[in-house]
Amino acid sequence: MRTAPAWLGRITPPQQPGRLHQSFLSFSGFRYLKVATLIGLVSLAIYIADRPYGDAYGGSWAGYTLGTVGALLIFWLTWFGYRKRSYPEMQGRLAGKLSAHVYFGLCLLLVATLHTGFHFGLNIHTLAYALMCFVIATGVLGVFCYAHYPRIMTENRGGMTMQQMLGRIASLDDELRNVAMPLDESTAAVIERAAETTEIGGSIWRQLSGQAPRCATMAALRYLESHGSDITPEIEGPWLRVRVLLEEKAVLLTRVRRDISYKAMMDLWLYCHVPLTFMLLAALLAHILSVFFLW
Repeated sequence: MRTAPAWLGRITPPQQPGRLHQSFLSFSGFRYLKVATLIGLVSLAIYIADRPYGDAYGGSWAGYTLGTVGALLIFWLTWFGYRKRSYPEMQGRLAGKLSAHVYFGLCLLLVATLHTGFHFGLNIHTLAYALMCFVIATGVLGVFCYAHYPRIMTENRGGMTMQQMLGRIASLDDELRNVAMPLDESTAAVIERAAETTEIGGSIWRQLSGQAPRCATMAALRYLESHGSDITPEIEGPWLRVRVLLEEKAVLLTRVRRDISYKAMMDLWLYCHVPLTFMLLAALLAHILSVFFLW
């Protein structure tokens, strides 16, 4: 049986997905939403209270204050992402940290925007701000994935684990080989190909789509459908049994491919979020150095 890369054996959704969906955003009565809202309101008050000569800008006392708060938020958010990126269990302290990560990340957008004084241009400062916006956007996508996909992954599996589904598919292949032996040569060859060729995983696009256009199992089912009128009473029993086994395998393959698709969607945002985060850190350091040493 041809399977996807080794990581498939480790596919497991976060534990207690329903609890994840309900708890980390509303953790402890929306504690961190309230803290983030307070930080946002204080930042807005500082921005309004500042009366620099001319327009508001990042070099005033308010600008430096907001910039410091924004930088500290970025470093903390990055540190948390480094400490725990996979979120296998959203309980206790980890759920609280994730809740803080979400709401402080959104609060950062307000703080950093006020820090700029709404002055943008073709420079390293605006680049850092733009990268921050992209990091936050991909983070929002990640929150959606981890709040949405674990639940539907559990529903899709029907109470089975990935290992159990793959094990059952292998067992069905063995049964198909045995049951197909009394059938005619051409039908047995089609069934043998369905048992020998099981396409799971593949390229990133195949994983995301959850489809297998050349699935040998579906081809075998179509073959049986088109040749149903040709069966004789002697092979009717094995023929019907083969069809039942193929249909069960097709259902399991659909579930496995969907599971891989959901897992791929949960991983895809990281391939954008992590590189953008490192780019943001580099741009932020360049922004700080240019402000304190080059201006």
